[in-house]
Amino acid sequence: MTQLRYVDWFRAAAPYIHAHRGRTFVVHLSGESLNAASNAGICTDLALLRSLGVRLVLVHGARPQIDQALAANGLQPRYAQGLRITDAAAMQAVKETVGATHVELEARLSMGVANSPMAGAHLEVVSGNVVTARPLGIRDGIDFQFTGAVRRVDRAAVERHLATGAVVLVSPIGYSPTGEAFNLFSEDLAAALAIEIHAAKLLYVAPGASLNDVEGNAVRELSLADARELLKALRHAEGVEPSLALLEQAVHACLHGVERVQIVDADIDGALLLELYTRDGLGGMVSAAPYDRVRRAKLEDVGGILELIEPLERAGSLVRRSREKLENDIENFLVVERDGTAIACAALYPFIEDRLVELACLAVHDEYRNRGCGDLLFATAIDEARALGAERLFVLSTQATHWFKERGFHDTTLDELPVARQRLYNYQRGSKVLICPVTAGPPPSRPGSRSSTHPRNDRY
Repeated sequence: MTQLRYVDWFRAAAPYIHAHRGRTFVVHLSGESLNAASNAGICTDLALLRSLGVRLVLVHGARPQIDQALAANGLQPRYAQGLRITDAAAMQAVKETVGATHVELEARLSMGVANSPMAGAHLEVVSGNVVTARPLGIRDGIDFQFTGAVRRVDRAAVERHLATGAVVLVSPIGYSPTGEAFNLFSEDLAAALAIEIHAAKLLYVAPGASLNDVEGNAVRELSLADARELLKALRHAEGVEPSLALLEQAVHACLHGVERVQIVDADIDGALLLELYTRDGLGGMVSAAPYDRVRRAKLEDVGGILELIEPLERAGSLVRRSREKLENDIENFLVVERDGTAIACAALYPFIEDRLVELACLAVHDEYRNRGCGDLLFATAIDEARALGAERLFVLSTQATHWFKERGFHDTTLDELPVARQRLYNYQRGSKVLICPVTAGPPPSRPGSRSSTHPRNDRY
């Protein structure tokens, strides 16, 4: 990486560093991720997150390690309804294996070797009996014995440790008031912790982990509403168990107050950093609220809008606008914002007496084309026009007529426009005039598709 590229990358990461500092993230590390070659890299990146001010709660799994321990003792793992049946012999293996896994992970997080990424990290890792468990009991005639469920999380204890700057490490064993230990489903434990401590993010890290639709295609981002629709579809599909399990946890967490749940592939070196400190990330995400938002433009947006429209002006798609004109017209502009950056814009010019509104200067950043930003702006324009009492929306276009026609516009004549607007018509450009009723709207997107109205990462 050249010095200039390094500087550009560092500057691009700065907004995320500011945004994440002081926020609480719960990170679930699957047992498979702790077996993977990327284990050391994951721990290094976790240490970096803490040094950047992220408050970390780590929950680790141990499923493959427990299965290996059982096999070494000549025992077969038993599962039902997607959960381990933990008898007394299995529980002994759980205690031994989870304890060993916990110690190994803690050791990794305690490294501080010179000339390594962990040099000078000095992480304080704290554990304890912060989770109270109860037996899962008998379900459909199956006694799960020492398999348990989360009963309560000691939020005050977790917050107390986080306030000191420590990393809280939680293993998938919970304790009952009667002094018994129970084997917990670690993914469920991570969600319970994130909900109870009001975490801003819950991240599931596992080799090959992704969020997929019913056809097996990776889905980058879903609103909570779309995630629930996809969950219904997955429950009626076959061979989708991994995606189904993670999506169920994500929906449950978002429904109970977690802002975002992100699914990260542990096989990708630096996946956590790429997911959290780049604008578009690389994993799958379920967001409790739509990620991209439309808002009124402000004077501070003028520079960003100029960058959006300049390539289209150069190509002749848009009329050239000076900075001065943009500043004068800024109250008419809407922007789609992502991470504080305007990635799309449009302007609305009302002609109240004629019950018409002009939609103009619609532009989307190249990197966000075909992701629903244009439809999001169009839907907002329809709503605004309706609120103003307008009956129709019109546009003048030279190169995007088909896009507008697909959304309900049809050709009309210049005579249909307000007289004031007719006087401003540029005959040299020869723009087509299109119009649509305000009852029109963008074509519906398929749940789970990338054409929904909330393309990618919070990273905030």
